[in-house]
Amino acid sequence: MLSSIEKLAESLVEKACLHRVSDIHLIPRELDALIQLRLDQELFQHVVLKREIFQRLLAHFKFLGGMDIGEKRKPQSGSLMMQVENQRVYLRLSTLPTVFDESLVIRVLPQDNMTSTHFLSLFPHSTRKLLALLQHSHGLLIFTGPTGSGKTTTLYTLLQQAKTLINRNIITLEDPVEKQYDGVLQVQVNERAGITYEKGLRAILRHDPDIIMVGEIRDDETAKIAVRAALTGHLVLTTMHTRDTKGAIYRLLEFGVPYQEVYQTLIGVVAQRLVQIRCPYCEEKCVPLCKIMRKQRQAGIYEFLYGKVLKEVLQEANGKQKVYSYPKLKDMVCRGVTFGYLYPSILESWKAYE
Repeated sequence: MLSSIEKLAESLVEKACLHRVSDIHLIPRELDALIQLRLDQELFQHVVLKREIFQRLLAHFKFLGGMDIGEKRKPQSGSLMMQVENQRVYLRLSTLPTVFDESLVIRVLPQDNMTSTHFLSLFPHSTRKLLALLQHSHGLLIFTGPTGSGKTTTLYTLLQQAKTLINRNIITLEDPVEKQYDGVLQVQVNERAGITYEKGLRAILRHDPDIIMVGEIRDDETAKIAVRAALTGHLVLTTMHTRDTKGAIYRLLEFGVPYQEVYQTLIGVVAQRLVQIRCPYCEEKCVPLCKIMRKQRQAGIYEFLYGKVLKEVLQEANGKQKVYSYPKLKDMVCRGVTFGYLYPSILESWKAYE
């Protein structure tokens, strides 16, 4: 029979999957502990636990995730795969020592449900642009945005389309592999085993890929190899952490990639954010219970840089005068509010982008 702690852990993950929660937070406090759930970028209190139960639950998750239960002074990370109501769920765990006890955050990543292109973007024309960029036979396509902006979901959806509609040979290099997809060769970065982004990319180039997905460009070596892969006739999809599309170009140059190579290989930059779709029932803010019942709660908005405008921005990065204009992320937000898709209050948080 399962112990009470095992049952508590399973019910917590089951509830997170049922409500499509992205993260579970286990937070220690002086006298007790708090469990919070992140639902559509908002944290909601789930339950308060006694310290003894919290410590046993924390130890249970650490054991399942392959972490050292006795080590409480250093941050640790781990992962595990669970079966929840006939679907596989990948859990990525991270601990952090605090003044009271260790804190634990669990990222919940269901494996068997892929996002359809119909639910990818707030505006259908943005989805059509994404699919059009995927038609290129070679070049570098960068997706940029902060953590939690939906870059990985967009990439996986596009890779699924490339595999099913165009039948391309696709290889990914990720750290970590967040979703397992049978039609794609996925390589996990493992620095202990000698598989770094640099060495993994070099090996992938000898494996006859049509499309290479690099999880993230983090340093100058990865940036240079990704650009060289695009130069040799491969379509390379990757992500970066920049505020907007133009910032990705300057980041590549900061990484030491020669300007001419960026100019020759870069076919597009896509910046994205996730926005809350306006609820047809709630007046201003959708309550948690209503969110749980709704099928589509979020959608992506996209800022595109490609074609003639991309060339003009590249020339500006090379010292020429700014002579271009194109729809920015804030313009997409304003359009969404005008059409009634988004809450008007979202405009307050976008004032800094003026």
